[in-house]
Amino acid sequence: MARGGGGKAGSLKDKLDGNELDLSLCDLSEVPVRELAALPKATVLDLSCNNLISLPSDFCSLMHLVKLDLSKNRLQQLPLDFGRLVNLQHLDLLNNRLVTLPVSFAQLKNLKWLDLKDNPLDPVLAKVAGDCLDEKQCKQAAVRVLQHMKVIQSEQDQERQRKLQAEREMEKKREAEQRAREAQERELRKREKAEEKERRRREYDAQRAAKQEMEKKTKKETVQTRKPASSSRPPQLPRHKHSWSRSVLRVLLLVLLCILCTLAVCKLTELRHQPLCISVNTLYEDVVAAVQNHKALQNLLHQNSQQ
Repeated sequence: MARGGGGKAGSLKDKLDGNELDLSLCDLSEVPVRELAALPKATVLDLSCNNLISLPSDFCSLMHLVKLDLSKNRLQQLPLDFGRLVNLQHLDLLNNRLVTLPVSFAQLKNLKWLDLKDNPLDPVLAKVAGDCLDEKQCKQAAVRVLQHMKVIQSEQDQERQRKLQAEREMEKKREAEQRAREAQERELRKREKAEEKERRRREYDAQRAAKQEMEKKTKKETVQTRKPASSSRPPQLPRHKHSWSRSVLRVLLLVLLCILCTLAVCKLTELRHQPLCISVNTLYEDVVAAVQNHKALQNLLHQNSQQ
């Protein structure tokens, strides 16, 4: 695409002369990458004396380029993947605004000619590039700059590798710390589980011991209760017998009291003429007579025994 210079650019095919495509002095502010990609035969491209400030990233897809002239533009930097132009042999960057080159520049292994004059280059890069006043100096500039960029690329690769190694070591350290924490947590859980198991075992043993002690105590109390019972049985026999004798005596006294009451009633009251009382009085008189005869017999026996 051209800004204010579309007529100058015209058709790219019309400007193609063999393998050379001249787009210089076309007042270009952007590179027509798509149209250039359609012309793979254009291995020599001249974009000098335009208004290019930068190159689009897809410019590096023009890998068929062998010679490229970007002199007398306003380029401030080259695309980071400029090294993709691996077939490039001749590069003219005269009179631009470049300070540094992309590290990928080291991949331009076929580069044999380079002009970096009239750019505000970094002092180190400017010293490495040197002058490009003739064919020999420009070829030497290409060799020296490529070597310099390879060193920078190697240093960056080493630094990247060191960072990657440091990140890996840090990751390993974090993983080791994580494993250590997990191991500590497992050990803590294992210890807590063992302590809990030991606590339950002690509680079980204590309950079992208390149960056994209770059984022993109960058995002992049972034995002690049975012993007094068996030893007290013989003394209790007279007690039961004494109680029975008292009961019999009470019954006899009650019967005697009843008899006396009956005699008193039959002797002293109007009921003495009743048949029951007559029988009772008769029985009483018979008993008295029997007792008297018994006493007379005892006296007689007593007298005979004295004689």
